[in-house]
Amino acid sequence: MANGLLQIRKSVMTLALPVTVSSLLQRTEGIVAVFLVGGLGAVPIAAVGLGQLLAFIATTLVSGLSVGTNVIVAQLWGARRREDAGQAARLFLGLSAGVSLVLSVVGISCNEAAMTMLGADARVIDVALPYSTLIFLVIPFTVLLQVLASILQGTGDTRTPMYAMIVVNVLHVGIAYPLIYGKWGVPAFGVSGAAAAVGIAEAAGMLFLLVRAMPIFRKSQNLHVEWIRTLWQVGAPVSGERIVQQAGILLYTKIVLLYGTVSYAAHQVGLSIESLSFLPGYGFAIAAATMVGQSIGAGKFTRAKIENLEANRMAALVMAAMGLIFFFFPYGLLRAFTHDEDVIELGTTFLKIVALIQVPLALTMVLAGSLRGAGDTHFIMVATTIGMWAVRLPIAVAVGVWLHLGIAYVWLAMIADWTLRMGLMVWRYRSERWRNIQVIR
Repeated sequence: MANGLLQIRKSVMTLALPVTVSSLLQRTEGIVAVFLVGGLGAVPIAAVGLGQLLAFIATTLVSGLSVGTNVIVAQLWGARRREDAGQAARLFLGLSAGVSLVLSVVGISCNEAAMTMLGADARVIDVALPYSTLIFLVIPFTVLLQVLASILQGTGDTRTPMYAMIVVNVLHVGIAYPLIYGKWGVPAFGVSGAAAAVGIAEAAGMLFLLVRAMPIFRKSQNLHVEWIRTLWQVGAPVSGERIVQQAGILLYTKIVLLYGTVSYAAHQVGLSIESLSFLPGYGFAIAAATMVGQSIGAGKFTRAKIENLEANRMAALVMAAMGLIFFFFPYGLLRAFTHDEDVIELGTTFLKIVALIQVPLALTMVLAGSLRGAGDTHFIMVATTIGMWAVRLPIAVAVGVWLHLGIAYVWLAMIADWTLRMGLMVWRYRSERWRNIQVIR
C-alpha cells in the first residue's frame, strides 16, 4: 500500500510539474510581447494588450474543445482502448481545425467593432487593428496547439507540451525583436511584427506537437457521431464556465476601478504576484484530471479517489506555503513590480487577503480537475456561476457601490467566493455522483 501511494505521489508530481512550467511559459509569451513593444510607446503597448484580450476571449469560447478532448482521450486510454483513443483524437483535431477557421473569420470581421464597444481610444484602435487581424489570422495555430497538448496530456504525456512551449517562447523572442524594430537586415514592422512572431512561433510549436502525436492517431472509416456528442456534453459546460468567470471578472474589475488608479494598480500587480501560486494549482488540477480520467476509464474508482486525495494534499501544501510568503513578505514581492509606495501599501493589503484563500483555491482547482476527469463539467459551471454571480459580485456591489467602504472590503468578497466554491466541490465529490457519469461507451 505504501509503495502504491508513493508511486501515485510520484505520478502526480511527474504530471503536474511540466504543466506548471507550460502554463508559466504560456503566460510569459504574452508578457514578453508587451515588453518587447514597450520601446514603441504607450499606444502600441495598449494596442497589443487590447489585441491579446480579444484573442483570449475568443479562445475562451472554444476552451471546451481542449478540455473535452483531454477527458475523452484520458478515459479511453485508461480503458486500454488505444485505437479508439487515437480515432477520437484524430476526429477532435479535425473538428478543432474547422472551428478555429470559423473563429478566425469571425474575429477578423468583428475585431474593430469589439474594440469600439470596449471603449478603446481611436489612436489605439488604429494600431491594434492590424495586430489583432494578424493574431486572428493565426489563431488556428493557437487552438490546435492547445488541443494537441490536451491529447498528449490525456495519454499521460505532459512533458512534450512543455517542450513545445519552450520552443514557442525561444522562437518568439528570437523572431519578435528584429521584426518589431527592424534589426539584422529585417524591415521594422512594429506591432504587426509582434503578431507575426506569435504566429510563426505557435505554428512551429503546433507542428512539433503534431509530429510527436502522430503515433497516437488512428484512421477510421466511421464518423463516431457519439464521440462528437460526448465532446459537446463534456466541453460545452467548460466553455460556459470560462465565459461566466471572465464576464464576472470584468464586472468585478469595474468595481475596483471605482476606487481609482492606485487601487486598480495594486489589484493588477497583486494578481500578477498571486499567479505564482495559481500556476502550480493549475498543474495539479491537470494532473488530477488526467489520472482520474484514466483510472475511471479503467474502472479503478478507488485508485481515482486516492489520486484525487494526493493531488489535493500536494496542491494545498504548495499553495499554503505561497500563502505564507504572501502574508508575511508582501513588501519585497511588490517592490519587484513597482516603487510607488501608495501602490505597495494597498498591494500589501491585497496580498494578505489572497494569502487566506490559497488553500480553498487549491482544493477548488484540484477537485474541479478531478470532476472534469470524470466528465462532471456541468456542476463546475454551476459552482462557478454561484460563487461569482451570487456571492462575489453582490458583496462587491454592496460594499463598494452602496456602502462605499474601503477597497479591502471589495477584495474580501474573493474569500467568500472561493470558500463557497470549495464547499460545493467537496460536497459534490463526496456525493460520488461523478461515478455514475458515463463519458465513454
